[in-house]
Amino acid sequence: VQLQASGGGLVQAGGSLRLSCTASGRHFSSSAMGWFRQAPGKERDFVAAISWSGGSTVYADSVKGRFMISRDNAKNTVYLQMNSLKPEDTAVYYCAGAGAQYSGPMEEEYDFWGQGTLVTVSS
Repeated sequence: VQLQASGGGLVQAGGSLRLSCTASGRHFSSSAMGWFRQAPGKERDFVAAISWSGGSTVYADSVKGRFMISRDNAKNTVYLQMNSLKPEDTAVYYCAGAGAQYSGPMEEEYDFWGQGTLVTVSS
């Protein structure tokens, strides 16, 4: 499975961006998906996860109420809608695919990783 993330860019604080991650391969619709991010000089952190059907989602406290993860299994794509962006949201954002139908915040749950897309939020 290969994951291709896109949609990053430069945005002012308070603005919005939508990231997309498209997967190749047959197992996307049966796999949970997640988004992580890595800010400069920091470790990679969990952002959000969504179950195989989209019926269950999990968010990091830092993005709860501002970000929304969703998926379209017909398009093999998972999205991360980011609203009310803050400078501290600046990071490289990675999508990841799990080997199970449900996943959480641990990197070890994810078997496949995309290349990352840079989000820069200016103050």
